[in-house]
Amino acid sequence: MRIKFNGSLIDTSSKNTLEFFQSVSKNENDVWIVNGFATKENLDLKENDELFCIEKNTLPPYEALDAMMRARHTPKLHDKLKKASVAVCGLGGLGSHIAINLARSGVGRLHLIDFDVVEPSNLNRQAYMVEDLGKFKAEALKDQIAKINPFIEVFAQVLKVEKENIAELFTNDDVVCEAFDSAKYKALLAQNFHQFYPEKALICASGLAGYGDSNSIQTKKIAKNFYVCGDLKNEAKVGNGLMAPRVNICAGHQANLVLELLASE
Repeated sequence: MRIKFNGSLIDTSSKNTLEFFQSVSKNENDVWIVNGFATKENLDLKENDELFCIEKNTLPPYEALDAMMRARHTPKLHDKLKKASVAVCGLGGLGSHIAINLARSGVGRLHLIDFDVVEPSNLNRQAYMVEDLGKFKAEALKDQIAKINPFIEVFAQVLKVEKENIAELFTNDDVVCEAFDSAKYKALLAQNFHQFYPEKALICASGLAGYGDSNSIQTKKIAKNFYVCGDLKNEAKVGNGLMAPRVNICAGHQANLVLELLASE
């Protein structure tokens, strides 16, 4: 019988998954993947089944990890995501979590843009750690993503998005996520982006401060290739700051829409 094991075609005489994995697995804590599903249930082997055995605490070779993620994400979707480039503008509570979600989803290239450094006040809601304090957010997040998915390309830029650089900034990106803290820069990007990129999707955020009322955060299509995620009303103010859970919900909406748009292409 011919199956695919750790990304390569092999012949096996094993009749079931337990028999096969016991012959190749060195440790009972190894992770066994059968056709994209992690299981140690004993299943009948069939021609062209795809199996992986991933050793604990060991980075698998690129081919094995890529093939495993491809199986988990469904092959056609993973292939589309792998070819895509997504820009994230602003790497605070929204942007840092958008980028991490997309990295875990297998987007092939992430374009990270932010001019700021990590400060103690960021740690309540942003995807940074104490060891990142003082680092540029773009560089700190690039390092963090390398630990999550070292096989994707991350292009980190330490700069401000201005009207003068929008025309050149997103040339190589398929989708752009706006995740600024500043209302000024939110408006600047929203008002100027489609002047230069009429066929590219821009996903903005508005209204995500505070906590609770999770279901009021929604994804809305405002115009062709223009989307807004949030509740469109709650802004940060005294007594209603930015809290990690609600910011994460909105970041999830933005990242999820990115996947939806890339999958439909």
